[in-house]
Amino acid sequence: MNWKQLWEDYKGRLLGTAAAILFIPIYLFFGFWNMLFCALLLYVGYTIGKYKDLDQGPLIPWRELMDWLNARWRPFK
Repeated sequence: MNWKQLWEDYKGRLLGTAAAILFIPIYLFFGFWNMLFCALLLYVGYTIGKYKDLDQGPLIPWRELMDWLNARWRPFK
């Protein structure tokens, strides 16, 4: 597997992870708890990139959520 194929197959994951890695040094200088926040940033970046790579749609199904909320709380019945 070469670099071009890796880029084509995992572009979102690579970009999400790279973005998180760029922010990590900023937070690492501020202590242990912020380092845990860095791990969270890395996980979120990777997860969003993975969803983008696999074309799984949005991470939060906004349309279904809004339909459920509208059915649940109808202000004027």
